Amino acid sequence: MTASEHRLTQFSQGAGCGCKIDATVLKSIIGSGSHGNEWPNLLVGHHTNDDAAAWLWQDDKVILSTTDFFTPVVDDPEHYGRIAAANAISDVYAMGGKPLMALAILGWPVDVLPASVAARVLDGARAVCTEAGIPLAGGHSVHTKEPLFGLSVTGEAEASHVKRNNTAQPGDIIYTTKAIGTGVLCTALKRGTLEPEYYQPLVQQMETLNSAGTALAALPGITSMTDITGFGLVGHLYEMMEGASVYASVEYHRVPVLPGVIHYIAQKMIPDATYRNWNSYNPHIHFEPGVDVMQAFNLLPDPQTNGGLLFTCRPDATEAVEELFNSHANQTLYKLGTVEAAGNKRIRIIP
Repeated sequence: MTASEHRLTQFSQGAGCGCKIDATVLKSIIGSGSHGNEWPNLLVGHHTNDDAAAWLWQDDKVILSTTDFFTPVVDDPEHYGRIAAANAISDVYAMGGKPLMALAILGWPVDVLPASVAARVLDGARAVCTEAGIPLAGGHSVHTKEPLFGLSVTGEAEASHVKRNNTAQPGDIIYTTKAIGTGVLCTALKRGTLEPEYYQPLVQQMETLNSAGTALAALPGITSMTDITGFGLVGHLYEMMEGASVYASVEYHRVPVLPGVIHYIAQKMIPDATYRNWNSYNPHIHFEPGVDVMQAFNLLPDPQTNGGLLFTCRPDATEAVEELFNSHANQTLYKLGTVEAAGNKRIRIIP
């Protein structure tokens, strides 16, 4: 595990995407606002809970705009910057776009954390932006009580390639691209109990760009897409199913889990956001006999930081999807289940 003179995770209450406002509270904050109907070129706004805003600026070109920032998820400044940058850029990939440039968002308690540490955070972010092929072109900073860092990212996409989170169709296959459990492992890290053998896989996954989203969106048969972040697998899957008025059937044994997560669940290393997510989404989940409900309670709502893409595709597109991921280094593919036309609850978990 990388040593750090300043344990950044000790300066914040939450960690990574786990510091997001509860979904129910968030809905009450933004639910009464305008849906953007007075702006005909605004193809995607906040009313669909999607990953980025989409603005049609030419007949076949869309500008994507997003922002994402959070408190430290790891102690090492460079890793923190890399993870926060990859997480913010992911929202463009999740819409099927290509990132163009980024601006930094920095909140820093300069009275207790040296400016040199913040500079290392920016170094990490700049490295990931370079990996994504974009400049970190500027930004804004303020003095805060807790460290905050993230990016505002601008991207572009062909209008026909823009993917939304509310367009899944019955019969679709549900896929994700990363294992879950980052919230559990980051909680163990914050409490000083994470074993070194689990640290590197955790950080490597959180730093991995979801760049396959751009190529994925260009394939025929991809019906909807998002990424898994602070609301956990079930939270973001619920948003997809609810938005499209369809239902999900998830095979629990197929859900990919990071190394060490089950061990730390047994040690009660559970983020507070897991309970908030569970309270928000549990009424919409049905568990079939044979599912370990207590384990699922701690795993499926676990808040993810720069989690995987979550997408649906028609059955006749699966071969092309699998070929695409076979050709993308550092990109994996996991089949989770299917989209159904009807159900008694939005998400059904089967063994």
